Amino acid sequence: MKAVRVHDYGKRPTVDEVPEPGITGPLDVLVRVGAAGLCRTDLHIVEGQWAEKSGVGLPYTIGHENAGWVEAVGSAVTNVTAGDAVILHPLVTCGLCRPCRSGDDVHCENSAFPGIDTDGGMAELLLTTARSCVRLRPGLEPADVAALADAGLTAYHAVRKAVPLLYPGTTCLVIGAGGLGHIGIQCLLAMTATTVVVADPNPAARELATTLGAHRVVASTDELDEPAHVVLDFVGEQGAEARGLAMTRRAGSYFVIGYGGRVDIPTIDLISTERNVVGNLVGSYNDLDELMILAAQGRVRLHTRRYPLAAVNEAMDDLEAGRLQGRGILVP
Repeated sequence: MKAVRVHDYGKRPTVDEVPEPGITGPLDVLVRVGAAGLCRTDLHIVEGQWAEKSGVGLPYTIGHENAGWVEAVGSAVTNVTAGDAVILHPLVTCGLCRPCRSGDDVHCENSAFPGIDTDGGMAELLLTTARSCVRLRPGLEPADVAALADAGLTAYHAVRKAVPLLYPGTTCLVIGAGGLGHIGIQCLLAMTATTVVVADPNPAARELATTLGAHRVVASTDELDEPAHVVLDFVGEQGAEARGLAMTRRAGSYFVIGYGGRVDIPTIDLISTERNVVGNLVGSYNDLDELMILAAQGRVRLHTRRYPLAAVNEAMDDLEAGRLQGRGILVP
């Protein structure tokens, strides 16, 4: 089968012919990939930013936002059958550790992360497990929702944590209306009564945010007079961190979702203002299931551009250069 493989950090991946995976365990699920989302994390992987943390051996297949159709299942799988359309939770989890048993499976003590520390889904087939499969509701197609498996899940997870803080009369500042941010805006509007303010220097992104229903859209936080109760930073680098902290009001919360930069704040400032700095990873299986309900209701929609698998480097170029609005989707 064809797969997008990283051979050396600092060099773009290649599309190679590799052996097909197969069912080996009773809870295994083999998925024929219908679509794999392209994420800025994929760029960071190629750059080598994840090399030490993931410890993955090269070469390997990237792709951590995956959806498709069940091809085959192990002998103990009962929740999906061959032919089912599914979106895959990005982690393969054990179900036995305390985090898994408490519904916090994103922090599973025995997890694998396809596309990060093991072979991922930018390929024709992906081997995962029954615990990762969320069946798609009627009307949803894999290519329409694949990027919700990570980008959407991450955005939803952050918004869901912020919901108790966003009562009527509050303001939420969204920094970045790109691949993650445009999903976060929709989640905020679907789940809260807060005033949604969006800051993005890209005119196309601002237009998208306006179309989605943001209450105010600006090019820079310099245009804002008042700090926000909650700041969702979907950029997390290139100075967005400092601007996000500066726009977080006293006793407010700054949610770090995008990454690549550094959050630097004197501890005395945290104490004197009682601001919270909240990290966000991908969400849980339950988060993904809830997000799929919003997608089926038409309340969260992805803005995408599709590329054939062989055009992965064209897609990466577009993402890196800022030409890609919304999410890039690779279709095998």
